[in-house]
Amino acid sequence: MKVTPSGQACGAEVTGIDLTLPLSSEQIEHIRIAWLKHHVLSFPDQAMDDDDLERFTRYFGAFGHDPFFDPIEGRQHIAAIRRDADETSPLFAENWHSDWSFQEHPPAGTCLLGITIPPVGGDTLFANQHAALDAMLPDMRARYEDLTAIHSAGLAYAPDGAYGEKDEGRSMAIRPDESARETQTHPLVRDHPETGRPGLFSCLGYIIGFEGVAQEEALPLLQRLYAWQSREEFIYRHKWQAGMLVMWDNRSVLHCATGGYDGHDRLLHRTTIAAYQA
Repeated sequence: MKVTPSGQACGAEVTGIDLTLPLSSEQIEHIRIAWLKHHVLSFPDQAMDDDDLERFTRYFGAFGHDPFFDPIEGRQHIAAIRRDADETSPLFAENWHSDWSFQEHPPAGTCLLGITIPPVGGDTLFANQHAALDAMLPDMRARYEDLTAIHSAGLAYAPDGAYGEKDEGRSMAIRPDESARETQTHPLVRDHPETGRPGLFSCLGYIIGFEGVAQEEALPLLQRLYAWQSREEFIYRHKWQAGMLVMWDNRSVLHCATGGYDGHDRLLHRTTIAAYQA
């Protein structure tokens, strides 16, 4: 097995391993070490099916709970990230986020398997939030590091949210619900539960405010933070291939989708790795 860093702010490619076969405990440990170091791993040229995807996910934790998505037929833990060639609805997940940060125990990671990949566009961007915190000047860091963020999925998945009742013509099986308005708090700066390294957690969108901070003050703080978290020097741009598996650490990075593939089908299968339990 060979791990080749991307040369960008995070990310590495893993070759010399066949994920259609059961992995040894030693292989799993090597992958985990590389994942924690590089935050995003890609495995090209994998002829995986859904059974393989589920088996690989379970090496790194239990399946996480995916609210607001219907799973694909015949599966409980796989969702289709899909966009049809003729689709005109706004691009899904085009804003920076950490998956399901509004949950009490947000997922440790996400796995995404490329099935139908357009010949152009569709890159996924990842922003290293350990690097973003490390690069903050002392005055800026002092303003943010003791804040407790209020998270909610309401802006996205409530009936009146971005993917709510007025969101028509979408190929993905998104199911908005009133439960999206519920809130959950997490420290904005958190120590990674496995490495202990501090980093920024989530951003504007799923973060709707801060405890003890008036909204007229919180919104500019969130906007300034969002601009900082997504600076170019913190970003890894991932280019997809069919048969490629990507896993990323939701505790370490933000991510967002990009377009540029109108007129082409795009399909990936996704699983979620539940929060790490020491």
